[in-house]
Amino acid sequence: MKMTNAEYGEYIKGMAPKSPLAGDLARAFLVGGLICCLGEGLSQLYGGPAGLGQEDAATAVSMTLVFLSALLTGLGIYDRLARFAGAGTLVPITGFANAVVSPALEFKTEGFILGTAVKMFTIAGPVITFGLSASVVYGLILCLLT
Repeated sequence: MKMTNAEYGEYIKGMAPKSPLAGDLARAFLVGGLICCLGEGLSQLYGGPAGLGQEDAATAVSMTLVFLSALLTGLGIYDRLARFAGAGTLVPITGFANAVVSPALEFKTEGFILGTAVKMFTIAGPVITFGLSASVVYGLILCLLT
């Protein structure tokens, strides 16, 4: 049976299960919102009772969210949460921590250097490289303009 690319595309579209878009959006919104609420709650906690300044509280919140994301990834909980919430778990800092820890755990059997250390930056490496490069460019522009 010969098919053109367009016919094959239509065939695959008909065979693929339909995604419940409204449910996916609701779960992503709910979980992403809960992660953000957790961050805001931690910010209030660190800024109020802990007595940290706004900048220090923000740093403590980032560290806590990265730690929790890495811990939950190591325990296998973050992956189940991601399957349920989809894009809702991609809130930048928690999603980034998960993206660093997941490959490191997956390839730990290949050794510390060639497994964990190398694979840990498979996803994170380009992000870190772009962030550093962009900050250098922005810093140079700022120096030239001021």
